[in-house]
Amino acid sequence: MKYLRFACILCALALCLSLYACSGAPSESQASSLPSQDFTEVPSTSQTAAKDPLKYRAMWISYLDWDNAFDTSSAAAFEASATAAFDKCVAIGINCVIVQVRPFTDAVYPSEIFPWSSLISGAQGTAPDYDPLKIMIDVAHAKGLAFEAWINPYRVKLNDKNPGELAATNPAVLHPEWVETVDGGMYFNPAIPEVQTLITNGVVELVKNYNFDGIQFDDYFYPTTDASFDEEEYLLYANNKPLDEWRRENVNTLVSGVYKAIKAEKSSVIFGISPQGNNDNNYNSQYSDVSMWLSTKGYVDYIMPQLYWGFNYKTSGGSDRFAFKNIVNEWLTMPRDDSVSLAIGLGAYRVGDSDGGSNDQSEWSTGHNLKDMTDALDEVDGIGGFALFRYEFVFASPTNHELATKEASALAEKYAA
Repeated sequence: MKYLRFACILCALALCLSLYACSGAPSESQASSLPSQDFTEVPSTSQTAAKDPLKYRAMWISYLDWDNAFDTSSAAAFEASATAAFDKCVAIGINCVIVQVRPFTDAVYPSEIFPWSSLISGAQGTAPDYDPLKIMIDVAHAKGLAFEAWINPYRVKLNDKNPGELAATNPAVLHPEWVETVDGGMYFNPAIPEVQTLITNGVVELVKNYNFDGIQFDDYFYPTTDASFDEEEYLLYANNKPLDEWRRENVNTLVSGVYKAIKAEKSSVIFGISPQGNNDNNYNSQYSDVSMWLSTKGYVDYIMPQLYWGFNYKTSGGSDRFAFKNIVNEWLTMPRDDSVSLAIGLGAYRVGDSDGGSNDQSEWSTGHNLKDMTDALDEVDGIGGFALFRYEFVFASPTNHELATKEASALAEKYAA
């Protein structure tokens, strides 16, 4: 089977990036200098996969979605629920699922490095008698869906409840000196070389053992700007570099190392990162130099910023920098190497609710705002596609089910064969 790929070797799966036009669409000269975003084929059950002229269209399935999407009680129940969940995605035109397979230094697959996730059995470290990841990949590919494994590299615990008690075999338990606590959560220290090795080895294990299409990291990098977080390592390793510069180097080292390890193991697997939509925060608060990853070969195959604001969004101070088309354009006009693709993350969780702007919020209650955003992306050169955050808010919205159904129907009508 053939999997969805960009024409550019390294820029394969571009997932959704957000919006365009801070000061209007790019000029012809700007647009012509951007990498082309041509897709080839998606997996198909037929012997000859049909060309897909449309953009890459993905669905994020978070650990928060597992209760709605998957029945983990048995192998048969899991396969049936995965089939039903992926059928829903296909019905609205999705051609890739991005499933969180390691949310808390744990795994939804048998691993020699990480304990079993509590998502499967309710308790971290308790193994099922089947392999959920293999089932998901097989089901996805049988339905013509590409499959990306979504990993949270540094997060050990979000709080006391997520993921609950850590298994004795969790690397954070085995090596407490690698872990720091921030606001009730636990995170691996990005400055520690052994942590970088652990994360890289975990990615290689996945790529070696499974036939999926890509790896994605989300936007969790440094969890704090507090200088005490890695004070000891700074004194050991920084060589008097400014703290912020040194921290960005630590993240860059991990990202480039993971990229190289993936390509060495299986060059067809793509590697992407979905950072915050506000790139100032990426650079200054999480110490992730996304602009450099975009413009330099050897870090990622795609960047998919989370552009979760509406068309008319304004801050409390009246700025429209993050209005959908404006922020799309801001990302689109950043220098970008030909090997790197750009896609946009769309905030399906905003439907029927609000993006927090000081403006009129009625666009989130039209029943077609997500479709309108994809239309806007279609009009711009240089965007590889989109992803929807997240499954629950499209198919099982707890508070806005009727509006979510309308949004899904609008997408289904647009992408109907």
